[in-house]
Amino acid sequence: MVYGPGGTGRFLQEVRNAVTGRAAALVIGALLLQLAFIASYVGAFHSPKPTDVRLGVVAPGPVVDQLVTKLGALPGDPLDPSAVRDEAAALRGIHERELDAALLVEPRGTTDTLLVAGGAGASLAQATEAVVARAERAEGRTLKVADVNPAAAGDARGLTSFYLVVGWCVGGYLCAAILAISAGARPANPHRAVIRLGALALYAITAGLVGTLIAGPILDALPGGILGLWGLGALVVFAVGALTLALQGLAGIVGIGLAIAIVVVLGNPSAGGAYPYPLLPPFWRAIGPALPPGAGTWSARSLAYFGGNGLTCPLLVLAGWAAAGTLVTLVCSARRGGRAQPLD
Repeated sequence: MVYGPGGTGRFLQEVRNAVTGRAAALVIGALLLQLAFIASYVGAFHSPKPTDVRLGVVAPGPVVDQLVTKLGALPGDPLDPSAVRDEAAALRGIHERELDAALLVEPRGTTDTLLVAGGAGASLAQATEAVVARAERAEGRTLKVADVNPAAAGDARGLTSFYLVVGWCVGGYLCAAILAISAGARPANPHRAVIRLGALALYAITAGLVGTLIAGPILDALPGGILGLWGLGALVVFAVGALTLALQGLAGIVGIGLAIAIVVVLGNPSAGGAYPYPLLPPFWRAIGPALPPGAGTWSARSLAYFGGNGLTCPLLVLAGWAAAGTLVTLVCSARRGGRAQPLD
């Protein structure tokens, strides 16, 4: 199209008509979300190094305190060592997820044993082995490694739990977003909010079961009972979906972006999946356990490899997100419904 005199003004008017202020704001928001995604993932993963790995130390009485002090003073604080009574106590600490690894010192020889748990993440086991092996070489000793909680044959590097939880999280916010797109971001009244929450609950139950069956019996990638993982999956999906509904109630369609920022931009890289918590930088290590992906990943690994130990805190985190999301959704819908009522 050719514009004559004054055509530039008409062209700019067409641009303003084609790209509204609201659309421009959403595009800028999408750009910021994209940049935050890049910064968060690169920041979390660009230079993993162990920090405060919980290491149990089993050694003869006169030696153990000196060894704990020496290991705790390594440059960069890679280890958080503590004395453990015997091998049985060390195994129990690892199985109950109170320890990440344990060093068994052989007083009558020069080869010690490092107990690790591959089910908690292969990268953590390997990083711990590297740190302890260097410390052993400095003392003229050698190290052998025993994986006492190995990942399943179909669970490469112990990542299945993480990817399963990520899939559940994606389903949670997509379900809530679809409900918003199809019927308005903010429910018109409490009845509609309850209906949305009910639909989300049914979706969560279904998604939890199907995800468990795919990761377990179908692909044989993750061990553990079906009921436990099913319940966890339903809770993760509902918690993320309720969070998304709540943010939509507060901010409209922008709430979907806010949910993605919390769950995907912040939650996924800090979940302890690719790199467990001791390998993450301080910021991501601090926020990970408090967000749904982190709580879900820890719980899935506990159910699959550690007999369900260490579940109390992460399940409370997920339940808290679910309850808070439900409450905020209902309150927002009640206020909206109240404003919509005619005055007496």
